Amino acid sequence: MLPDEIAKVQKYLRTKFSNNQIMIKPPAKPDSPVEIYIGDEFIAVLYRDEDEGEVSFAVHMSILDIDLTDP
Repeated sequence: MLPDEIAKVQKYLRTKFSNNQIMIKPPAKPDSPVEIYIGDEFIAVLYRDEDEGEVSFAVHMSILDIDLTDP
């Protein structure tokens, strides 16, 4: 994923969710996934897909059942 694409998706997510703490980090290695954070907490992975010249982005978020319990 190109740096300008990461910046555009980050801006979109920040606007859509009214949260300027959303940060998309470029991958450490070329084939590693792009990670989405809120502050210091990892929340999801971002994927880029291109099909017949159309580009789309998908966010994959896993929520563990232990995270759903009250503290």
